[in-house]
Amino acid sequence: MLEKLKAFFSDKTTAALIMSEENVCYFTSFHSTNGYLVVTGDKSYFLTDSRYIEAAQNKIISCDEILLLRNMKADISELLKKLGITTLHLESERTTVARYNEIAKAMDFAETVCDGRLDSAIDEIRKIKTQAQVDAIVKAQRIAERAFDHILTFISTEKTEKEVALELEYFMLRNGAEALSFETICVSGKNSSLPHGVPSDKKIENGDFITMDYGATVDFYHSDMTRTVAVGEVSSKQVEIYETVLKSQLAGLEKIKAGVPCSEVDAVSRDIIKNAGYGEFFGHGLGHGVGVEIHELPTLNPSSKEILKSGHIVTVEPGIYLPGEFGVRIEDMALVADNGCVNLTNCEKKLIVL
Repeated sequence: MLEKLKAFFSDKTTAALIMSEENVCYFTSFHSTNGYLVVTGDKSYFLTDSRYIEAAQNKIISCDEILLLRNMKADISELLKKLGITTLHLESERTTVARYNEIAKAMDFAETVCDGRLDSAIDEIRKIKTQAQVDAIVKAQRIAERAFDHILTFISTEKTEKEVALELEYFMLRNGAEALSFETICVSGKNSSLPHGVPSDKKIENGDFITMDYGATVDFYHSDMTRTVAVGEVSSKQVEIYETVLKSQLAGLEKIKAGVPCSEVDAVSRDIIKNAGYGEFFGHGLGHGVGVEIHELPTLNPSSKEILKSGHIVTVEPGIYLPGEFGVRIEDMALVADNGCVNLTNCEKKLIVL
Protein backbone atom coordinates (compact mmCIF):
# COMPACT_ATOMS: atom_id res chain seq x y z
CA MET A 1 0.00 0.00 0.00
CA LEU A 2 2.88 2.39 0.68
CA GLU A 3 4.09 1.87 -2.88
CA LYS A 4 0.71 3.09 -4.12
CA LEU A 5 0.90 6.12 -1.84
CA LYS A 6 4.36 7.02 -3.12
CA ALA A 7 2.81 7.63 -6.53
CA PHE A 8 1.03 10.64 -4.95
CA PHE A 9 4.28 12.63 -4.84
CA SER A 10 5.42 14.62 -7.85
CA ASP A 11 9.04 15.18 -6.83
CA LYS A 12 11.63 14.36 -4.19
CA THR A 13 11.03 17.57 -2.26
CA THR A 14 7.44 16.62 -1.33
CA ALA A 15 6.49 14.42 1.62
CA ALA A 16 3.49 13.41 3.70
CA LEU A 17 3.35 13.32 7.48
CA ILE A 18 0.66 10.82 8.53
CA MET A 19 -0.31 11.11 12.18
CA SER A 20 -3.74 9.50 12.60
CA GLU A 21 -3.70 6.13 14.35
CA GLU A 22 -5.98 4.51 11.77
CA ASN A 23 -3.93 5.54 8.72
CA VAL A 24 -0.60 4.78 10.39
CA CYS A 25 -1.97 1.37 11.33
CA TYR A 26 -3.28 0.82 7.80
CA PHE A 27 0.08 1.41 6.15
CA THR A 28 2.26 -0.31 8.77
CA SER A 29 0.00 -3.04 10.23
CA PHE A 30 1.23 -1.78 13.59
CA HIS A 31 -0.81 0.01 16.23
CA SER A 32 0.57 2.49 18.74
CA THR A 33 -0.65 5.63 20.44
CA ASN A 34 2.44 7.58 19.41
CA GLY A 35 3.52 6.66 15.90
CA TYR A 36 4.26 8.88 12.88
CA LEU A 37 4.72 7.97 9.26
CA VAL A 38 6.79 10.09 6.88
CA VAL A 39 6.41 9.15 3.23
CA THR A 40 8.23 10.55 0.20
CA GLY A 41 8.19 9.53 -3.42
CA ASP A 42 10.80 6.86 -2.85
CA LYS A 43 11.06 6.12 0.90
CA SER A 44 9.02 5.73 4.06
CA TYR A 45 9.94 6.18 7.71
CA PHE A 46 8.10 5.15 10.86
CA LEU A 47 8.93 7.04 14.05
CA THR A 48 7.85 6.01 17.53
CA ASP A 49 8.98 6.36 21.12
CA SER A 50 10.80 3.94 23.42
CA ARG A 51 7.58 2.18 24.48
CA TYR A 52 7.00 0.82 20.98
CA ILE A 53 10.35 0.93 19.17
CA GLU A 54 11.39 -2.69 19.72
CA ALA A 55 7.96 -4.04 18.80
CA ALA A 56 7.88 -1.83 15.72
CA GLN A 57 11.29 -3.01 14.58
CA ASN A 58 10.15 -6.62 14.93
CA LYS A 59 6.74 -6.11 13.31
CA ILE A 60 6.88 -3.50 10.56
CA ILE A 61 8.17 -4.66 7.20
CA SER A 62 6.53 -2.07 4.93
CA CYS A 63 8.73 0.89 5.92
CA ASP A 64 12.28 1.54 4.80
CA GLU A 65 13.42 2.74 8.23
CA ILE A 66 12.13 2.52 11.82
CA LEU A 67 13.40 5.45 13.89
CA LEU A 68 13.37 6.18 17.62
CA LEU A 69 11.36 9.27 18.46
CA ARG A 70 12.56 11.39 21.36
CA ASN A 71 10.99 14.74 20.52
CA MET A 72 8.28 14.69 17.88
CA LYS A 73 8.73 18.16 16.39
CA ALA A 74 12.51 18.20 16.60
CA ASP A 75 13.07 14.69 15.26
CA ILE A 76 10.63 14.96 12.37
CA SER A 77 11.96 18.41 11.46
CA GLU A 78 15.49 17.04 11.39
CA LEU A 79 14.43 14.15 9.16
CA LEU A 80 12.55 16.38 6.72
CA LYS A 81 15.46 18.83 6.47
CA LYS A 82 17.85 15.95 5.83
CA LEU A 83 15.57 14.76 3.01
CA GLY A 84 15.37 18.25 1.50
CA ILE A 85 11.60 18.47 1.89
CA THR A 86 10.02 21.81 0.94
CA THR A 87 6.34 20.75 0.76
CA LEU A 88 4.67 18.75 3.53
CA HIS A 89 1.16 17.29 3.17
CA LEU A 90 -1.02 16.57 6.22
CA GLU A 91 -4.33 14.72 6.61
CA SER A 92 -6.92 17.48 6.56
CA GLU A 93 -9.80 15.36 7.86
CA ARG A 94 -7.82 14.06 10.83
CA THR A 95 -5.69 17.06 11.77
CA THR A 96 -7.01 19.61 14.25
CA VAL A 97 -6.41 23.31 13.72
CA ALA A 98 -4.18 23.33 16.79
CA ARG A 99 -2.07 20.43 15.49
CA TYR A 100 -1.83 22.03 12.04
CA ASN A 101 -0.57 25.29 13.51
CA GLU A 102 1.89 23.40 15.69
CA ILE A 103 3.31 21.47 12.72
CA ALA A 104 3.42 24.50 10.43
CA LYS A 105 5.38 26.47 13.03
CA ALA A 106 7.81 23.65 13.75
CA MET A 107 8.35 22.84 10.06
CA ASP A 108 8.56 26.47 8.87
CA PHE A 109 11.23 25.53 6.33
CA ALA A 110 8.52 23.74 4.29
CA GLU A 111 5.11 24.69 2.92
CA THR A 112 2.51 22.87 5.02
CA VAL A 113 -0.39 21.70 2.85
CA CYS A 114 -3.65 20.53 4.41
CA ASP A 115 -6.11 20.75 1.50
CA GLY A 116 -7.60 17.23 1.33
CA ARG A 117 -5.45 15.90 -1.50
CA LEU A 118 -3.57 13.52 0.78
CA ASP A 119 -6.83 12.33 2.33
CA SER A 120 -8.30 11.62 -1.09
CA ALA A 121 -5.24 9.64 -2.15
CA ILE A 122 -5.30 7.56 1.04
CA ASP A 123 -9.05 6.98 0.81
CA GLU A 124 -8.75 5.67 -2.74
CA ILE A 125 -6.08 3.21 -1.65
CA ARG A 126 -8.00 2.10 1.45
CA LYS A 127 -11.26 1.50 -0.40
CA ILE A 128 -9.79 -1.35 -2.47
CA LYS A 129 -9.11 -4.32 -0.20
CA THR A 130 -6.21 -6.70 -0.78
CA GLN A 131 -6.74 -10.44 -0.44
CA ALA A 132 -5.00 -10.40 2.94
CA GLN A 133 -7.34 -7.66 4.16
CA VAL A 134 -10.38 -9.55 2.88
CA ASP A 135 -9.12 -12.67 4.66
CA ALA A 136 -8.82 -10.77 7.95
CA ILE A 137 -12.33 -9.34 7.63
CA VAL A 138 -13.74 -12.78 6.80
CA LYS A 139 -11.95 -14.31 9.77
CA ALA A 140 -13.43 -11.64 12.04
CA GLN A 141 -16.85 -12.23 10.52
CA ARG A 142 -16.69 -15.97 11.12
CA ILE A 143 -16.05 -15.29 14.81
CA ALA A 144 -19.11 -13.02 14.87
CA GLU A 145 -21.18 -15.73 13.19
CA ARG A 146 -20.20 -18.31 15.78
CA ALA A 147 -21.21 -15.77 18.40
CA PHE A 148 -24.62 -15.50 16.73
CA ASP A 149 -25.11 -19.26 16.79
CA HIS A 150 -24.15 -19.25 20.45
CA ILE A 151 -26.39 -16.35 21.43
CA LEU A 152 -29.46 -18.10 20.02
CA THR A 153 -29.00 -20.70 22.74
CA PHE A 154 -28.43 -18.03 25.40
CA ILE A 155 -31.37 -15.68 24.81
CA SER A 156 -34.36 -16.18 27.09
CA THR A 157 -36.96 -14.15 28.95
CA GLU A 158 -34.68 -14.43 31.99
CA LYS A 159 -31.97 -12.36 30.30
CA THR A 160 -31.62 -8.59 29.91
CA GLU A 161 -30.38 -6.68 26.87
CA LYS A 162 -27.11 -5.97 28.68
CA GLU A 163 -26.60 -9.65 29.49
CA VAL A 164 -27.13 -10.64 25.85
CA ALA A 165 -24.72 -7.94 24.66
CA LEU A 166 -22.06 -8.94 27.18
CA GLU A 167 -22.40 -12.60 26.22
CA LEU A 168 -21.87 -11.75 22.56
CA GLU A 169 -18.78 -9.74 23.42
CA TYR A 170 -17.35 -12.34 25.78
CA PHE A 171 -17.85 -15.11 23.24
CA MET A 172 -16.07 -13.17 20.49
CA LEU A 173 -13.13 -12.20 22.69
CA ARG A 174 -12.86 -15.74 24.01
CA ASN A 175 -12.91 -17.18 20.49
CA GLY A 176 -10.26 -15.24 18.62
CA ALA A 177 -11.36 -11.62 18.36
CA GLU A 178 -8.57 -9.16 19.15
CA ALA A 179 -11.14 -6.52 20.03
CA LEU A 180 -14.73 -5.51 19.40
CA SER A 181 -15.54 -3.60 16.22
CA PHE A 182 -17.67 -1.11 18.17
CA GLU A 183 -19.95 -0.97 21.17
CA THR A 184 -22.43 -3.81 20.78
CA ILE A 185 -26.05 -2.88 20.10
CA CYS A 186 -28.66 -5.16 21.62
CA VAL A 187 -32.16 -3.73 21.87
CA SER A 188 -35.50 -5.47 22.32
CA GLY A 189 -39.22 -4.77 22.16
CA LYS A 190 -39.96 -1.05 21.95
CA ASN A 191 -36.23 -0.32 22.28
CA SER A 192 -35.60 -2.01 18.93
CA SER A 193 -37.08 1.07 17.22
CA LEU A 194 -33.84 2.86 18.20
CA PRO A 195 -31.33 2.19 15.35
CA HIS A 196 -28.35 2.77 17.64
CA GLY A 197 -29.98 2.03 20.97
CA VAL A 198 -27.84 1.23 24.00
CA PRO A 199 -28.34 -2.11 25.79
CA SER A 200 -30.33 -1.61 28.98
CA ASP A 201 -31.49 -3.59 31.99
CA LYS A 202 -34.77 -4.34 30.21
CA LYS A 203 -35.55 -8.05 30.26
CA ILE A 204 -36.38 -9.89 27.07
CA GLU A 205 -40.13 -10.50 26.82
CA ASN A 206 -42.30 -12.85 24.80
CA GLY A 207 -43.26 -11.18 21.53
CA ASP A 208 -40.10 -9.05 21.42
CA PHE A 209 -37.96 -8.44 18.40
CA ILE A 210 -34.28 -8.37 19.44
CA THR A 211 -31.89 -6.47 17.18
CA MET A 212 -28.19 -7.23 17.61
CA ASP A 213 -25.57 -5.18 15.73
CA TYR A 214 -21.98 -6.13 16.55
CA GLY A 215 -18.62 -7.24 15.19
CA ALA A 216 -15.11 -8.50 15.87
CA THR A 217 -11.66 -7.38 14.76
CA VAL A 218 -8.77 -9.52 13.50
CA ASP A 219 -5.41 -8.06 12.43
CA PHE A 220 -6.96 -4.60 12.96
CA TYR A 221 -9.76 -5.29 10.45
CA HIS A 222 -13.42 -5.11 11.44
CA SER A 223 -16.50 -7.15 10.77
CA ASP A 224 -20.05 -5.79 11.01
CA MET A 225 -23.36 -7.64 11.04
CA THR A 226 -26.91 -7.16 12.29
CA ARG A 227 -29.60 -9.74 12.90
CA THR A 228 -33.11 -9.32 14.29
CA VAL A 229 -34.71 -12.35 15.95
CA ALA A 230 -37.97 -12.82 17.82
CA VAL A 231 -38.93 -14.48 21.09
CA GLY A 232 -42.24 -16.30 21.53
CA GLU A 233 -45.11 -15.49 19.19
CA VAL A 234 -44.90 -12.67 16.65
CA SER A 235 -47.72 -10.62 15.15
CA SER A 236 -48.63 -10.45 11.48
CA LYS A 237 -47.35 -6.85 11.47
CA GLN A 238 -43.98 -7.94 12.81
CA VAL A 239 -43.74 -10.60 10.10
CA GLU A 240 -44.72 -8.05 7.43
CA ILE A 241 -42.06 -5.57 8.57
CA TYR A 242 -39.40 -8.26 8.79
CA GLU A 243 -40.16 -9.63 5.33
CA THR A 244 -40.13 -6.11 3.86
CA VAL A 245 -36.69 -5.41 5.32
CA LEU A 246 -35.39 -8.77 4.12
CA LYS A 247 -36.72 -8.16 0.60
CA SER A 248 -35.06 -4.74 0.63
CA GLN A 249 -31.76 -6.18 1.82
CA LEU A 250 -31.71 -8.95 -0.78
CA ALA A 251 -32.48 -6.45 -3.55
CA GLY A 252 -29.58 -4.25 -2.45
CA LEU A 253 -27.19 -7.17 -2.50
CA GLU A 254 -28.45 -8.19 -5.93
CA LYS A 255 -27.79 -4.69 -7.30
CA ILE A 256 -24.17 -4.54 -6.16
CA LYS A 257 -21.43 -4.92 -8.74
CA ALA A 258 -18.49 -2.90 -10.02
CA GLY A 259 -19.54 0.15 -12.01
CA VAL A 260 -22.86 0.71 -10.23
CA PRO A 261 -23.35 4.07 -8.46
CA CYS A 262 -23.67 3.71 -4.70
CA SER A 263 -26.80 5.86 -4.75
CA GLU A 264 -28.51 3.38 -7.09
CA VAL A 265 -27.90 0.50 -4.67
CA ASP A 266 -29.42 2.60 -1.90
CA ALA A 267 -32.39 3.49 -4.12
CA VAL A 268 -33.20 -0.12 -5.00
CA SER A 269 -33.43 -1.09 -1.34
CA ARG A 270 -35.08 2.14 -0.22
CA ASP A 271 -37.80 1.99 -2.89
CA ILE A 272 -38.97 -1.40 -1.62
CA ILE A 273 -39.47 -0.01 1.87
CA LYS A 274 -41.02 3.18 0.51
CA ASN A 275 -43.44 1.29 -1.72
CA ALA A 276 -44.51 -0.83 1.24
CA GLY A 277 -45.54 2.36 3.00
CA TYR A 278 -42.68 2.60 5.48
CA GLY A 279 -40.29 5.02 3.74
CA GLU A 280 -40.40 7.57 6.56
CA PHE A 281 -39.23 4.92 9.01
CA PHE A 282 -35.94 4.21 7.18
CA GLY A 283 -33.85 7.27 7.94
CA HIS A 284 -30.22 6.19 7.59
CA GLY A 285 -28.05 5.25 4.62
CA LEU A 286 -28.08 1.71 3.28
CA GLY A 287 -24.46 0.95 4.09
CA HIS A 288 -20.81 1.89 4.39
CA GLY A 289 -17.34 0.59 3.76
CA VAL A 290 -15.56 -1.55 6.37
CA GLY A 291 -11.83 -1.95 7.02
CA VAL A 292 -9.41 -0.77 9.69
CA GLU A 293 -12.28 1.51 10.70
CA ILE A 294 -15.85 0.35 11.14
CA HIS A 295 -17.13 3.19 8.94
CA GLU A 296 -15.11 3.80 5.81
CA LEU A 297 -15.69 4.85 2.21
CA PRO A 298 -17.56 4.16 0.03
CA THR A 299 -20.98 4.97 1.43
CA LEU A 300 -24.32 3.70 0.14
CA ASN A 301 -26.79 6.54 0.59
CA PRO A 302 -29.03 8.75 -1.58
CA SER A 303 -26.48 11.57 -1.90
CA SER A 304 -23.38 9.46 -2.60
CA LYS A 305 -21.46 10.30 -5.78
CA GLU A 306 -19.22 7.24 -5.55
CA ILE A 307 -19.11 4.34 -7.99
CA LEU A 308 -18.57 0.80 -6.74
CA LYS A 309 -15.30 -0.86 -7.74
CA SER A 310 -14.09 -4.42 -7.52
CA GLY A 311 -12.43 -4.86 -4.13
CA HIS A 312 -14.73 -2.57 -2.16
CA ILE A 313 -16.36 -4.09 0.92
CA VAL A 314 -19.66 -2.50 1.91
CA THR A 315 -22.44 -3.26 4.34
CA VAL A 316 -26.06 -3.57 3.22
CA GLU A 317 -28.27 -2.80 6.22
CA PRO A 318 -31.78 -1.50 5.58
CA GLY A 319 -34.14 -1.10 8.50
CA ILE A 320 -37.62 -0.08 9.49
CA TYR A 321 -38.09 1.53 12.90
CA LEU A 322 -41.59 2.18 14.24
CA PRO A 323 -41.38 4.54 17.25
CA GLY A 324 -42.93 3.09 20.37
CA GLU A 325 -43.45 -0.31 18.71
CA PHE A 326 -40.41 -2.15 17.36
CA GLY A 327 -37.72 -2.11 14.69
CA VAL A 328 -35.97 -4.49 12.31
CA ARG A 329 -32.53 -4.28 10.71
CA ILE A 330 -30.67 -6.94 8.73
CA GLU A 331 -27.02 -6.39 7.75
CA ASP A 332 -24.47 -8.30 5.69
CA MET A 333 -21.05 -7.36 4.33
CA ALA A 334 -20.53 -7.63 0.56
CA LEU A 335 -17.28 -7.82 -1.41
CA VAL A 336 -17.79 -6.05 -4.72
CA ALA A 337 -16.77 -7.94 -7.86
CA ASP A 338 -16.97 -7.24 -11.60
CA ASN A 339 -20.03 -9.45 -12.06
CA GLY A 340 -21.83 -8.94 -8.74
CA CYS A 341 -20.76 -9.37 -5.15
CA VAL A 342 -19.63 -12.03 -2.72
CA ASN A 343 -21.68 -12.02 0.48
CA LEU A 344 -19.16 -12.37 3.30
CA THR A 345 -21.89 -13.05 5.88
CA ASN A 346 -23.12 -16.60 6.26
CA CYS A 347 -25.77 -16.28 8.98
CA GLU A 348 -29.39 -17.24 8.50
CA LYS A 349 -31.67 -14.36 7.49
CA LYS A 350 -35.08 -15.97 7.57
CA LEU A 351 -37.07 -14.87 10.61
CA ILE A 352 -35.93 -16.85 13.64
CA VAL A 353 -38.46 -17.18 16.45
CA LEU A 354 -36.94 -18.53 19.63
